[in-house]
Order: sequence, then structure tokens, then C-alpha cells
Amino acid sequence: MRSVEPMEGYTPSRRRRSMIRRKEMPLWQELPLLLVVAFCLAVLIRTFLVQAFYIPSGSMEHTLEIQDRVLVNKVVYDMRDPLRGEIVVFRGTDDWAPEVTETVSNTFLAKLGRTIGDLVGVSRPGERDFIKRVIGLPGDKVACCDEQGRITVNGIGIDEPYISEGFNSDLNQPPIPGQCTSRRFSEVVVPAGQMFVMGDHRSVSQDARCQGPVPIENVIGRAFVVVWPSDRFTSLNVPDVWKQFEVDHPTAAAGLPAQHREPDPVVATEVMPLVLGVVLSARSGMSFVTRRRRLRA
Repeated sequence: MRSVEPMEGYTPSRRRRSMIRRKEMPLWQELPLLLVVAFCLAVLIRTFLVQAFYIPSGSMEHTLEIQDRVLVNKVVYDMRDPLRGEIVVFRGTDDWAPEVTETVSNTFLAKLGRTIGDLVGVSRPGERDFIKRVIGLPGDKVACCDEQGRITVNGIGIDEPYISEGFNSDLNQPPIPGQCTSRRFSEVVVPAGQMFVMGDHRSVSQDARCQGPVPIENVIGRAFVVVWPSDRFTSLNVPDVWKQFEVDHPTAAAGLPAQHREPDPVVATEVMPLVLGVVLSARSGMSFVTRRRRLRA
């Protein structure tokens, strides 16, 4: 029988080509690649989307305890400015003294660990990073106290359910310049582009009462959930009292319009597609490993 030679220019059909099995990459080569993809994804998320912060002090007790870890949304304020009642992480100005100073090791391994931890967003915050609750916005008049010992915003007393009993500042102690030990402070008109922030543990928190308002542009993001320890997992929602205040007083007392920011074009057009691509790549790689293991089982 004569053999038949294939026709010149003949190529297998798509279906036939799909049946040709590709050579599988060894696991020892695939695993490092997946680790690199996961690391890059963590760095992108930490830089542009979400970052974990460690709570080093008791200035937000009992809403946040020492050694809690919270997730901070770094994108939300690219769309709008903070709202009253939200918990925000921000960089303090030169007038803000660090709440916690710790001696750190300068060994090579310690520096390497801090560098990697900072890249993926699980390191301790810097001395200039603070976490507080937004009390006043540009144009608001903030003071303390009314007849019930409450702070007032635009002359309206605020019942703050997050302040635990015994955690408020001393009502009878006279104000001391540069210290937040007294509950009383004179009326402050929040300047344009700034916000008035306070800690929930008023007797120990060093905040805007004695260190001044903070520029809104210094905000890193909004803390929206406690993720560690696991038994303290909870969302950090805006209290109802502030939601109602926002409904009744949507603009500042000075008549300033609410400020809104345009989305960052770099985040919208470059970062998000890149993050999406890395996510899809990671998912494809993990699916490939899972499929291989399933087939070999």
C-alpha cells in the first residue's frame, strides 16, 4: 500500500490543535512564579487600594484596642471628602506629637522584615500616622461643652455612644494649652480644607483639641473593619447619631459647599487594569495548579 503524503500548506484544525497537550511546568518552577505574582499583587493592593494598620495606642478605646489590626480603604477619598463620624488614618502635621515611640532593632533581618512588611502593608504605622474619628469639617464650629457635658458641632450637642464610661476627659479640669486632659475647649472654626478629629478615649487621646485641625489632603484612608484578633472582627460603621446629623446638616455652618474630589486618573486608567490583570493571572495560575493536583490524585 502506498503512503499518502500530506498536502502542502496543510495545517491541523483548531480542534485537533487543542487536543495537543502542552508540556506541564514543574511545580518547583511554578511555585516561585506564583509567589512573585502574589507578592506583586499584595504590593499593588497596599499601595493603591487597601492597607492593614496596627493600633499601637489606646487613644481609640474601646472602639479599637491596642494591637488590633484594621483595614483602611485608600480609594474612597479619591471620590469624596471624609464624613463626620468616620474613622480615618492620616499623617499628622508638625504640630502633632507622636503618641507612641518605640525602640526598634537595626539589625539586617529586622530592617528586612520591616521593609517587606511595609511593602505588603502589615507593618506598624510610622510615628506620624494617626487614627481618629472625624468630628468637624470645613466651616464647622466645634466646642465643648454644652449643659450635658457633650461636644457641640454648630451649636448642637452630640451624644457619642462610642465613648465608654470613665473614658471621657475630666469635665472640671481647666484647659491647659498643649494638653488634651480637659474636656472643655474653646470654640474652633474648622478652616477650609481641614478637619477636626478626636480619639474615642478622650482622657488619653492627643488630638485636634490641643494639636489643631488636620489637612484633609493628609488623609491616608478610611478604617472600615477590624480584622484581627479574629474574636474582635467587626465593621467600623458611622454611628447613627452622625448619620442623622449629616441628614439634618449636609453642609458646613459657614455655608461652604460639600467638597468632592474627581477620581484619580492614574488609579482609574492604569492601576485598576493592572491590578485586575494580576488578579486574573494569579487565579489562572492557582486554577492550573489545582487542576494538575486533581488530575494526579
